[in-house]
Amino acid sequence: MEVRLEVRGDEGKREHPVSVTMRTPGDDFELAAGFLFTEGVITDPHALGDVRYCRDVDPQEYNVVTASLRDPGAFDASSLTRNFYVTSSCGVCGKASLESVEVMGCAAVPDGTLSVQEAEVRALPDRLRSAQHVFDRTGGIHAAGLFDAEGRIVLVREDVGRHNAVDKVVGALVLSRSLPGSQRGLVVSGRSSFEILQKAAMAGFPMVVAVGAPSSLAVSFARRFNMTLVGFAKRDGYNVYSGGERIAGLGGNPE
Repeated sequence: MEVRLEVRGDEGKREHPVSVTMRTPGDDFELAAGFLFTEGVITDPHALGDVRYCRDVDPQEYNVVTASLRDPGAFDASSLTRNFYVTSSCGVCGKASLESVEVMGCAAVPDGTLSVQEAEVRALPDRLRSAQHVFDRTGGIHAAGLFDAEGRIVLVREDVGRHNAVDKVVGALVLSRSLPGSQRGLVVSGRSSFEILQKAAMAGFPMVVAVGAPSSLAVSFARRFNMTLVGFAKRDGYNVYSGGERIAGLGGNPE
């Protein structure tokens, strides 16, 4: 199911329209919180107040979400000059360069934050797949999962858009005040794009494991921001494109 969702930011005096995305309904507050943070609209996750369905919509269809701020100064209104129209398939476009992401506040992931045994990296796709309950019913939906140093999947979110699934995972951490995610990694069911790497870096994840291929810009991003990037992950192998030192007993095919 693919339905429009509008996200608004409430500074206390007025609401700002921020984005429109096509998403799979469910975990809408996480999606809004994650999007606002990973796109730099909210510069401090602790400044986010409540997230709610907009009270001014009649009839209420639960397709407009408003996020309020404890600190209006943490709201970057200048980011709204970009056109935040998001499709479910490709994510936000307009990050013209790696430099622009640094300006937005994204920093390189520090060393010494996460180490995972290579056998656990091989097991991640199967563990993610076993938690994809909506995929079991539909056969056409993406997933993003959060894993720990033991390779355990601790959180899974699904959405028709791969970037939405990532935002839902990050949003869950924003709402629970659990960022940065320096002791966690992200596993995704499809390919890894520039947008997915950017969102992971904003959340502080040192490692991204993808079932599919990475884009060339995703590889450049991972190397620039000191992230481990794994692609084509499956039980019998994987490729490492960046940051192989975080995989203990590395046995894949480094690129």
